[in-house]
Amino acid sequence: MSNDNPFSEAWFKTLKYAPVFPDRFGSLQHARTFIDEFTQFYNHDHHHPGIGLHTPANVHYGLAAATTNAATTPWPQPGPRTRTVHHHRDTGHSQPARRSLDQPTTQETQQNKTVQQTAA
Repeated sequence: MSNDNPFSEAWFKTLKYAPVFPDRFGSLQHARTFIDEFTQFYNHDHHHPGIGLHTPANVHYGLAAATTNAATTPWPQPGPRTRTVHHHRDTGHSQPARRSLDQPTTQETQQNKTVQQTAA
């Protein structure tokens, strides 16, 4: 039989494998400050999947039920739907002429027509 506290062990594992956990602490004050900030985050901002995505503080202080009720309140239903019909109207703009990157000159065009006529 083990005398280990599974809750403490689970919390320590979460702490140890957190991406923000430093390789080493620079001083005792650095370690205390880190633990204080991490504990504040874990208890009040971390939404834990094992307790219904509530924060540990909400569960501890009995606020989880109120949070769940607020989260499950349905969205207000929209009013009557109106159908919007979009009509395309002529704006008077014509399509631009087709362009290519290397447009042939008038002389090149004439030469190509002459070559095509002689080949036929």
